[in-house]
Amino acid sequence: MLLLVLKLTLTPLLIGGASLAARRWGPAVAGWIVALPLTSGPVLFFVALDHGPAFAADAAVGTTLGLAAIVAFALGFVAASRRGPAPAIAAAAVSYVVAGFALQAIAGWPYLLVAALVVTSILGAIRVLPPSTGAPSAVRQPSWDLPARMVVGTTLVVGLTTVAPLLGPTVSGIVTTFPVYVTVLAAFAFLHDGRPAAIGVLRGALIGLPGTVAFYLPIHFFIVSAGIAPAFLLAIAVTSAIGVVALPRVRGAGAGADELEVELV
Repeated sequence: MLLLVLKLTLTPLLIGGASLAARRWGPAVAGWIVALPLTSGPVLFFVALDHGPAFAADAAVGTTLGLAAIVAFALGFVAASRRGPAPAIAAAAVSYVVAGFALQAIAGWPYLLVAALVVTSILGAIRVLPPSTGAPSAVRQPSWDLPARMVVGTTLVVGLTTVAPLLGPTVSGIVTTFPVYVTVLAAFAFLHDGRPAAIGVLRGALIGLPGTVAFYLPIHFFIVSAGIAPAFLLAIAVTSAIGVVALPRVRGAGAGADELEVELV
């Protein structure tokens, strides 16, 4: 019951907050916000409480692999985006699912190697993304826009996280990292401001993902030996530190790919 309440309160607040941030600071900042483990992190915490630290440590592997699947999501979105938002989202979702299940083949690899490969794929995707806009929208949003985003996002989160624990630790981790918030923000950005704004959301999300990878390192390595609370507190501290460094660079996400690559280095 507590997890359901969390989903029904945190999700609309996050979607609404990120949407308002996009209006104030641009789509890339909104994408960066929703790339944080604000859904999968709490879900993994409750999974640890319900199923034990060892299960959560294994689920962290699947969750990290799910972040690589988000890279496939972003590239699939871009590849089909010239056809419009609906084909872009469909292609992105299919790319995510295919990549997520294909990535299970490396779930047994050393976790540090998996994490390094995921970060490498993220940085590579940032490099090949087409130029995007980082400017706030100049279009006045209709009154239904914000409630619609909240309803769509909450429905998707509740559905996915209800099914996820039934699928085993690795598949559960992949399912819980499906980029629901990115999907909602990119779709609405596309509808209101066009393809460059949607790609701006994706670029901001990808910039935020290395910090999310770092979140799961303490969970995997320390949750069994140190305990649930210390592992999660360390994970939050590490991700927060990376976020402080990354946030100023997100504001430059309207730049071309090569220019942004320089900023990340």
